[in-house]
Amino acid sequence: MAESVWLMPLKNLDDDALAIKLGEIAELEVTDEQRKFVGDPLRMMLVALDEDSRYPFVVDSDGSAVGVLTLQSGAATLAGWADDDSVWLLRGFLIDRRHQGKGLGPLAATSAVDAAAKLTARRGTHEAGVVLSVNEGNPAGLSAYRAAGFVDHGQYLGGSAGPQRTMYRSFTA
Repeated sequence: MAESVWLMPLKNLDDDALAIKLGEIAELEVTDEQRKFVGDPLRMMLVALDEDSRYPFVVDSDGSAVGVLTLQSGAATLAGWADDDSVWLLRGFLIDRRHQGKGLGPLAATSAVDAAAKLTARRGTHEAGVVLSVNEGNPAGLSAYRAAGFVDHGQYLGGSAGPQRTMYRSFTA
């Protein structure tokens, strides 16, 4: 049964709140299977905090961190998209192993699309949706993105962990 999630933008937190959330992120756990597809959650968030094009979020459920994700502008070709500027790139997305199987992945992915639409409006840019790449050997990821309304746009061979599927969801989907 799906719980609820809230995406908390890390760049909007004051120093104390950020320290608390980074501490929670440091405690996130990934399965051995996930490890092939994702990086260290804390490291990913620290890198994203230092880059202007990246917007890191903690995925919260019931007041605690259960995952992380980053929206990045100007980088969609990293997921096999034709250009960098028409869509946001969703990257570094993971749900803690202890919270998997509850429907949080699709909820967070849907929330990421909503967050990207708000960022587009706030920045006055023209992105039309969100793109990502997911490893073909990651059936849980493929299923979660499909459940969140992402559509497969074909194979991408640029991933470091093997063949990927490029998936897209427009803001109007």
